[in-house]
Amino acid sequence: MNTYKSILFNLTFPALIGYLAYFALLLLITLSINLNAQVYQVYVAAESDDVVQRVSFDANTNEGWIDATIRVGKLPTETDGPHGLTISPDKKHWFVTIAHGNPYGYLAKYSTETHELKGIVDLGLFPASMEISEFTGLLYVVNFNLHGEMEPSSMMVVDPETMDLIVELPTGIMPHGTRMNSKGTKAYHVSMMSDELIEVDTYGLDVTRTLSLKVSMIDDSAHEKHNPETTQDLVAELKAMDGSGGRMDWLKEMNASKPANREKHSSMTYHRPLVKPTWVDPHPNDQLVYVAGNGSDEIIEIDVENWSISRRMPTGKLPYNLEVSPNGKYLVSSLKGAGATSIIDLESGVELARIPNSRKVSHGVTISPDSKYAFISVEGIGGDPGSVDIISIETQELITFVETGKQAGGISFFTTLK
Repeated sequence: MNTYKSILFNLTFPALIGYLAYFALLLLITLSINLNAQVYQVYVAAESDDVVQRVSFDANTNEGWIDATIRVGKLPTETDGPHGLTISPDKKHWFVTIAHGNPYGYLAKYSTETHELKGIVDLGLFPASMEISEFTGLLYVVNFNLHGEMEPSSMMVVDPETMDLIVELPTGIMPHGTRMNSKGTKAYHVSMMSDELIEVDTYGLDVTRTLSLKVSMIDDSAHEKHNPETTQDLVAELKAMDGSGGRMDWLKEMNASKPANREKHSSMTYHRPLVKPTWVDPHPNDQLVYVAGNGSDEIIEIDVENWSISRRMPTGKLPYNLEVSPNGKYLVSSLKGAGATSIIDLESGVELARIPNSRKVSHGVTISPDSKYAFISVEGIGGDPGSVDIISIETQELITFVETGKQAGGISFFTTLK
């Protein structure tokens, strides 16, 4: 002990600094190795196989794999169609919308630890995307409604703890892409067949604002790209994915405490949609909202305070889903018609890369909390499997992909393991 003290006290000041720098370097190397040894996990729904799978990706080895496959649905002889996915804020449960029913779909709740079914609640026709508000603790899901004639559909609000239906709110035609602002006070979704962005007050349980995204605000050349048959073809394609049929007379069930909503939506006049918005995601600063214009091949930026369109960014063919990176710098969108993933720099509005996906039909997008990786669900065609493509946002390249069940669709980020 005295020897160590002697050595320590006899060190010159420069030598002491050198030793400290050496040990600091070792500490940094150790921390760097630990930080790089990360495993990212996402859940993805395979709509034509009635399974939800958990996909893991090791960023240290660039390897991906499926570590869990959970069969969902009630009808073993028919396709139930798991569609939308979301994870509870505490990461203890995952939720999936089962799109097909007899005639209605439903919401199912599962444990992330055991993957045991914890509860179900009936919803409307073709329930699609959803998210849980950290502000209210409630889950908000839209009914896309592929059945019968096109008519206004609804958003349903569910208590995810008890799996009870709280209220049903009227909305536009074929609503999709429900996403919250950072505080969970506002929920946004789009109505594909009425060309609208809709804002919902999550606490007041009311539609507060509706914004038209109609093509009359776009360059006249956009009209030349579309005709009435394109809308019919798109609806026919979507209905071909669903085999249940039936109609939803939801107006009879409309919440009597919302007369203002009934008057507002009954007086709406719908036009032939050309924008056909399919997804929406707020910027982390809550000042901007981004919409995928699936019919007009663009990303639309909305100023939330002024409730007006502030920018339109052209994309490749048929942008479908999108997400803003948590650091607010990038927008990643799936280009369903191009079989590719687009990365846009939000400051300049310039597309940095368009990355071919592992399969032809790109679908969902989710981004890791550190903004390093985008996970893209890609549908298979016919009997082909689907996949989850893992893309580096920093290097703008496809790192690897993991094959999944058929028609990979809904996807949600779960957690990062170290």
